[in-house]
Amino acid sequence: MKKNSIKIYLMFSLCALVFASCTDLEIDETDSFISEGFQGLQDPASSLNSLYGNFGALGDQANTFALNEVTTDAFLIPTRGADWGDNGRWRKLHTHEWGLEETDILTPFQQWTSAQLLASRILDSRSNADASTAAQANFLRAYAMWMTLDLYGQVPFRDTQLPDSDLPTVLSGADAVNFIVADLDAAIAGLPTVSPGDMDNLRLASKASARFLKAKVLLNKHVYETQLSGGGGTAASGDMSEVISLVDAIAADGFALESMDYFEIFESSADTETIYWIQTGVGNRIFNGLHYNSTGLGGGGWNGFSTLAEYYDMFEGDANANEYDTDRNPISGQERRRGGVPKNGIPFSGAAGTSDNGGFEDGSNVGEGFLIGQQYALDGTALQDRQGAPLEFSREFVDGNGANSLINNSERTGIRLMKYSPRFDGGFSNTQIFFRYADAHLMKAEAMLRSGSDATAMVNELRTLRGATPLGTVSESDLLEERGRELFAEQVRRTDMIRFGQYLRDWEFKGTSEVGNQTRALFPIPLPQLLANPNLVQNPGY
Repeated sequence: MKKNSIKIYLMFSLCALVFASCTDLEIDETDSFISEGFQGLQDPASSLNSLYGNFGALGDQANTFALNEVTTDAFLIPTRGADWGDNGRWRKLHTHEWGLEETDILTPFQQWTSAQLLASRILDSRSNADASTAAQANFLRAYAMWMTLDLYGQVPFRDTQLPDSDLPTVLSGADAVNFIVADLDAAIAGLPTVSPGDMDNLRLASKASARFLKAKVLLNKHVYETQLSGGGGTAASGDMSEVISLVDAIAADGFALESMDYFEIFESSADTETIYWIQTGVGNRIFNGLHYNSTGLGGGGWNGFSTLAEYYDMFEGDANANEYDTDRNPISGQERRRGGVPKNGIPFSGAAGTSDNGGFEDGSNVGEGFLIGQQYALDGTALQDRQGAPLEFSREFVDGNGANSLINNSERTGIRLMKYSPRFDGGFSNTQIFFRYADAHLMKAEAMLRSGSDATAMVNELRTLRGATPLGTVSESDLLEERGRELFAEQVRRTDMIRFGQYLRDWEFKGTSEVGNQTRALFPIPLPQLLANPNLVQNPGY
């Protein structure tokens, strides 16, 4: 955006603020200016429930999910006909051409700072929260502050003990990390130990989830300490040692790599890997990628989200086929995590009306993982697109003239991702896994590698369980790829790519002009927030 455009935007923003102050004297307490005279919460336990509810926003396909996944090599949303154009919203994220006014950048800043403020109000001594409520609020505040730091590099913090007229201070770098870690240490001390498989209690914070988040923060600490000055930090050996100890403590609570089928982990039933899950729908994870005719569940798919062929090619197997037999056994040489589509439409085990199809008579024969090639109905009939052509998902993104393009794509372009299956719980489960032991296992492997140890055995332990060929050695690039294979669509890809120095490289439809440009490693501070709090400073390059 040109400087004169910024001046015009600021002028209109100031006018808007003045107009709002004249027409609406009720100021939302989630804004940077909050109502005067906070004296404590009457019911902190109820506020804690509301705070957990706010985290349901992580189930959205936009905002935080879009920033963490669509800005990477894992997801791409082309415009197909008149669908998914949205004024270039999705394309700009993928190509790193976002501006200062994108809703997917404005909204998460507001959401996470609002969640942080509510947690701080719960923790205010005048709220008299009990020890359990306070420990959970410590965890949730740490998560909200971590997400703000990770995305924007700056964390506005309001001390609820100070007059509301005081502007929030701003934490960044080591100061922000230290604050977050202190919250997590308090959480670890006060939270209960919850056993694997206790799904009722794993949706709440536990010692294991707090240790997991602390390990995540420490693994990225060297990034956060230098991100406002151009990056280039190096992981400290002490931090890596602590990451290893934290993961070992999680394992001591009984969490472990799951030996059951990979995709069964993402059903709502118990397993040994789920450390923390969020009560939010998984519909967006299912329907945004499926074609309109893919399934009768929920009225069909929305035909948007796809992945790049280069991401798909990280997995073992035939580059042009990804098929299962009737018992969901891979038959195209693919590793288990790549999933599959029923070969020749032979239905999966479990007829319509059974638990395998969520009790829906008009259920689907949608595959799992990465969907490529011909797609089928539940009875094995080959599906068609809306023009009557075979519904065959392709590797390419091409327009009507066959040229590579992000606009004017056909309904069939792009490999689709299906981590949560519509065949279980009807696709409407409210259980979305957010912290998983496989991630912790790979964090430990990475900490070992960054400490000069050999992580090959750790990585191969996971690969063997997932039906992938063991690696001879493991380098940093191997570890990044392994995280991409294991954790696709789990909102970690952007952070991982930044930590491994790969986020600013080129990929399909993302030009080389951004390579080496650190600007895009952070998102801009929203202009209304800069106006409201002069302690915030716009990130470099914006």
